[in-house]
Amino acid sequence: MDTMTLTKVAAGVIGAWLVLLLAKWGGEGVYHPHAHGEQSYVIEIEGAEPAEAEAEIPFEELMASASADKGAKVFRKCTACHKVEDGANATGPFLFNVVGRDIGAAAGFSGYSSGLAGKGEAWTIENLNGFLTKPSEWAPGTTMGFAGLKKPEDRANVIAYLQSFSN
Repeated sequence: MDTMTLTKVAAGVIGAWLVLLLAKWGGEGVYHPHAHGEQSYVIEIEGAEPAEAEAEIPFEELMASASADKGAKVFRKCTACHKVEDGANATGPFLFNVVGRDIGAAAGFSGYSSGLAGKGEAWTIENLNGFLTKPSEWAPGTTMGFAGLKKPEDRANVIAYLQSFSN
């Protein structure tokens, strides 16, 4: 085997190895294999003590300790479509005096989807909590593209903030 053939074979092997390393590095960057979430199932082991689940705090208690100032910070996500000034409709309806107002009844706003227009209820704290958790699930057919607020503390703070603009 001459030197040129040996150089080509070595370059091919080293090149293939580099491609595999780059693919592994890129795959780890995209899929994050070391950032695991919660376990989907638990395997019972004889003699082991079960892990205690965190007790969920009732939403009423969260509302009692909610902060309108913290809610103002979380509400910044909503300001792209909503305003809290009376009558200031934007892409979405104004949220001034929303707590206690009938669902789908903001004066001057006609862009309600069928998911909200037919509810026939009022925006109570419980309804706002359900809607802010996941709007598409609470009001199927809603055109609001917001995914929701996962943390119950954030929802309580936003509702407290909205209550500060209610009569």
